[in-house]
Amino acid sequence: MHFDLLAADPKSNARAGVLHTGHGDIPTPVFMPVGTLGAVKAVHPRELRDELDAPIMLSNTYHLYLRPGTEVLEHAGGLHRFNGWDRPILTDSGGFQVHSLSDIRKITEEGVRFQSHIDGSAHLFTPEKVMDIQRSIGADIIMAFDECTPWPCEQDYAEKSMHMTHRWLDRCIARLNETDSKYGHEQNLFPIVQGSTFPELRKQSSEVIASKGAAGNAIGGLSVGEPEEEMYAMAELCCGILPADRPRYLMGVGTPWNLLENMARGVDMFDCVMPTRNGRNGMLFTRSGIVNIKNRQWADDHGPLDPEGSSWVDRAYSRAFVRHLFQSGEMLGQQIASLHNLGFYIGLMREARERIIDGTFSGWKDALLPKLKVRN
Repeated sequence: MHFDLLAADPKSNARAGVLHTGHGDIPTPVFMPVGTLGAVKAVHPRELRDELDAPIMLSNTYHLYLRPGTEVLEHAGGLHRFNGWDRPILTDSGGFQVHSLSDIRKITEEGVRFQSHIDGSAHLFTPEKVMDIQRSIGADIIMAFDECTPWPCEQDYAEKSMHMTHRWLDRCIARLNETDSKYGHEQNLFPIVQGSTFPELRKQSSEVIASKGAAGNAIGGLSVGEPEEEMYAMAELCCGILPADRPRYLMGVGTPWNLLENMARGVDMFDCVMPTRNGRNGMLFTRSGIVNIKNRQWADDHGPLDPEGSSWVDRAYSRAFVRHLFQSGEMLGQQIASLHNLGFYIGLMREARERIIDGTFSGWKDALLPKLKVRN
């Protein structure tokens, strides 16, 4: 795995590059659709690849460990063969999931003891075990095991958590150094910067993470409830320290404007459940703002779903028809909305990349941002 930096915006810190992996190249900036259990909800893998041209998918260690389990995945030959996705996969370590189970988990230096949300069974995630699970899943990019602190939190707690995340990182690296990939392709670890919204902690954590020489680096613990301006400030601080010749991944972010604003601060990779989750609830992201397709105003609107959309569903179906599907409880409505939103996100990344390369990103972003936030 290696990263080629191709262009930089002259008026911001936005960058365009290519991340080369064993399962193909990833043009950056990139949005990664979330397929938590190995599949993106309501979207067929063929649509994800051939219609939307998504270059990478994200799946989750916690959920795949519980179901179907590593034994099934190993028998299949890894997640790529299990789900038929032949492009790169990134696996989140499960840290966010187990730490969000506040009532049924306990954090210690050893790791995290938790109960399955499926059947209540007891489990222990250590940094070593999480690396082993991700080896079994077979992702191209595997994430370090960390603690994602809540917001708000006390600085003392954030600092203790950050230091433990760093110690866990050393254990993750040691485990990977003594094990091999199971399926013949390279797997690379991305460490994660923590420190909540405390600048001095973010600076310290970024310096520690940068010193590890990883193939890429992630920024975690943001988009967890803090004001957007604090998110942007922390992302900019981290990007100013993390190596410029490696991709920077901001975890779990976010709205279309969040992506563009953080891109301008130096972030290359993003993921979020928002396009599919909001799509299943009837919220469509467009260049003219946010459309709630369930609103009565669309009941007799027979124009295209999105006249400026890049996905085939935007031209194939009207707003009136898609609203009818939602009102009738037809699953097709959720599928169409999910495809539209993913197409919008992926298309936005594609155009942003082109704008960075031709040097017009900043002006384009500033003109587009107010339109994206309009509620229709």
